[in-house]
Amino acid sequence: MADTADTRTPAQIEADIERRRAVLAETLDEIGVRAHPKTIMGDAKAKVVSNVDHTLGRAYVRVNGVVSEVKGQFVDAEGSPRLERVVPVAVLAVGVVGLLALGSWRRRR
Repeated sequence: MADTADTRTPAQIEADIERRRAVLAETLDEIGVRAHPKTIMGDAKAKVVSNVDHTLGRAYVRVNGVVSEVKGQFVDAEGSPRLERVVPVAVLAVGVVGLLALGSWRRRR
């Protein structure tokens, strides 16, 4: 049978107990901070902000791609406007604005 007797001195045992108490107190303090409502809300807020930033970043990239694609339809490789595409769109826009103005003018009368 193996001898399981503790060979530490009372002072060593007290020091070990004191060290374990300090570790336990530190752990309890950490749990208290993590479980505090302000900490939980701060963590949740940080997560939401991170998700919003990520979503906005993805949206920006997507919108930027669409804008570049549309721009490519009206501008050639050198950056000059493609008149065969710009002029019909401009005429259409002027027509729509004219119709809206006419409708607004008729409502006022």
